[in-house]
Amino acid sequence: MCAANLSEGRDHAVLAALRASAGDALCDTHVDVDHHRCVLTMASAAPGFPARLLDLAQVATDLIDLRAHRGVHPRLGALDVVPFAPLHGTSLDEAVAARDEVAAGLGLLGIPAFRYGPLADGTTRSLPELRRRAFVDLSPDAGPPEPHPTAGATAVGARLPLVAWNAWVQGASLEETRRVAASVRTVHVRALGLEVEGATQVSCNLVDPVTEPPHVVFSRIEALLPEHAHVVRCELVGLVPDRVLDVVPRSWWERLDLSEERSVEWAAARIGVGTG
Repeated sequence: MCAANLSEGRDHAVLAALRASAGDALCDTHVDVDHHRCVLTMASAAPGFPARLLDLAQVATDLIDLRAHRGVHPRLGALDVVPFAPLHGTSLDEAVAARDEVAAGLGLLGIPAFRYGPLADGTTRSLPELRRRAFVDLSPDAGPPEPHPTAGATAVGARLPLVAWNAWVQGASLEETRRVAASVRTVHVRALGLEVEGATQVSCNLVDPVTEPPHVVFSRIEALLPEHAHVVRCELVGLVPDRVLDVVPRSWWERLDLSEERSVEWAAARIGVGTG
């Protein structure tokens, strides 16, 4: 499985072209106008699956120009992040192999590629570390040493499935929301405070969403907000593994933007990809 993050969330023609390049591997599309970003969740059992990501990279390079890009989410490239994660029946080693194949292919397309997750020397590089260090004291693992003039660079990763999930806040300033995001962060939760139209947002990556699931993070955010502020809605970005639904009480699902139809396993089965 791969949840490709692209720096386009507004141009319907470009979004249609990106979805078309994903073809029958496409499980889900999430589009965010404020972030100016989309997430295409793809899954396939076919050996040629990594090549599909290179097709997507070519379309993104042809149609997205970062010089004109304005969005609240930080970005490294047009095809910004390409994380591979194992579904049931596959392994993290297979995700690493797919990552390395795509990183090499991006380099041949002239797009600098940085790897994150387990590395050959036995260390692990995180995505936040990669974003901090890219082109500063960290050179690309493949491709040219400088960003592509219009498409930037791509972070290609291998990791266990995580949950991207946002809490929209009413009544808090950006500074207050950033303080909440900083306090919410743990080894299992990454969070940013962002300003979106008419509100602010605690934008989260739940790295271990079984240990710290969305309803637990929601409760922490609510407790940390100033008295005059509250969470007005939640947003699941992409899909959620079944094992996370298993640990979240069903009474929370609607409030957290969760449902059975938003699970990775349900979406993969719908397009004919087995998950175990």
